[in-house]
Amino acid sequence: MSVLKVIEILSESPKSWEDATNTGIEKASKSIKGISSAWVKDQSVKVTDGAVTSYRVTLKVTFEVK
Repeated sequence: MSVLKVIEILSESPKSWEDATNTGIEKASKSIKGISSAWVKDQSVKVTDGAVTSYRVTLKVTFEVK
């Protein structure tokens, strides 16, 4: 039997929501081992002077508790 834990992280990228997602998972995997899935809960953008300057995602990250 396994036990899974879900945490919520926020990630940001100046390129795209996809890059924000990849960046979030890459950084989280440096300190969290065994990530098995992630769900994009929310997407938003940062706007400066009428232009999109960064893309943000809220991720629900699932990993196994050892």
